[in-house]
Amino acid sequence: MTKGNNGRIIWQLPLLILLIIGSVIIIKQKHDAPYRKITGFVFGTIYNITYQSEEDLRADIEAELKKVDMSLSTFNIKSTISKINNNASNGTDPMFVEVFNIARKVSEDTDGAFDITVAPIVNAWGFGFKNNLPPTPHVIDSLKTFVGYRNVVLNKHSGGQVVIKKHKETMLDCGAIAKGYGSDIVARLLKRKGIENYMIEIGGEIVCAGKNPSCNNWRIGITRPDDDSLSTNSSTIANVELSGKGMATSGNYRNYYVKDGRKYAHTIDPKTGYPVQHSLLSATVIANNCATADAYATAFMVMGIEEAKKILARHDDLAACLIYTDKNGHYAIWHSESLEKHIVER
Repeated sequence: MTKGNNGRIIWQLPLLILLIIGSVIIIKQKHDAPYRKITGFVFGTIYNITYQSEEDLRADIEAELKKVDMSLSTFNIKSTISKINNNASNGTDPMFVEVFNIARKVSEDTDGAFDITVAPIVNAWGFGFKNNLPPTPHVIDSLKTFVGYRNVVLNKHSGGQVVIKKHKETMLDCGAIAKGYGSDIVARLLKRKGIENYMIEIGGEIVCAGKNPSCNNWRIGITRPDDDSLSTNSSTIANVELSGKGMATSGNYRNYYVKDGRKYAHTIDPKTGYPVQHSLLSATVIANNCATADAYATAFMVMGIEEAKKILARHDDLAACLIYTDKNGHYAIWHSESLEKHIVER
């Protein structure tokens, strides 16, 4: 080694030491940063977000959720989806396109069990029918004309994409996927900010990454569906560790009807237009993103436990816990083999 090379190494050594010290300081600051918790209201439900950062990101998080609302909320008359439903515009935005494509993929995979055009029939049935009278077959048949995910497509137009509806009466409702997508959007924001540890929950749809404030993996409980309207007696049937994944639960198990002594979830099949005839009460799904988990959880509630098992058998990217009532009307639990790696001791 020449004298000149030795000189360059000696000159570079202080810079290397400073770089190492700086990196150690940055890592320590990230490790010592406080965990922040924010709560709010969006998409007609409550959200709870915990993240580790020196920076207060409430304004940034709320801005991202507002973007989702302006794209997908049917309660916002100025949203992209509302304009499409009112035939005031067929224009889209990137969020709408992403969600539409996820929905379409799940619809095709589940043979239409998940369908963002089913809302008119769901609304017609409702729960606690007026005068205890369900919609007539004539009403159901007339609404079915406008229901079906194949009745709506995206077409490229002038550098963007537009919605083409086969029937102007067809209505889109992304309520069964928007909360999961909102959780994904917040997770992306936190990642862009360099945040590694967080838990995002919007109406029960969850995304976790890194560690919790106790420096352990995030643990999320799967609760047993109970008739208790205030959920005061709900019990946890399993705890799962969640990191870098999304988890969603579907099943309005307090909305059910009883037939031959058995409880049935009050879920409408998009293809028949009538309540499903199976006893699945709750479906919890873990997927690579929460929007996908949200959509499959809804689809499983339509399909029932046996058909859901078939879907899960061909998807190593999904894990699920299904809660149902057996032939004696008692709660029963089934989970996919892929869920085993997430389950932890209570």
